[in-house]
Amino acid sequence: MSAIAAVSGNLGSIAYGLAAIGPGIGVGIIFGQGVQAIARQPELTNVIRQNMLLGFALTEALALIGFVVPFVHQ
Repeated sequence: MSAIAAVSGNLGSIAYGLAAIGPGIGVGIIFGQGVQAIARQPELTNVIRQNMLLGFALTEALALIGFVVPFVHQ
């Protein structure tokens, strides 16, 4: 029982660390696949880049939500 009582710090930071794993993987996939798509079809570079940035913004919004939620629900 004493081991459970020892983990009484700020669990919000642990929750944010876990919540940042998903968006981190998502950003890596977005840019990795985007670079491959540009290499295959260089004439569509502007369209692919625009879609990559849109996907990046939406994925980072998830990370920001994961950052704010532990502070809102204390």
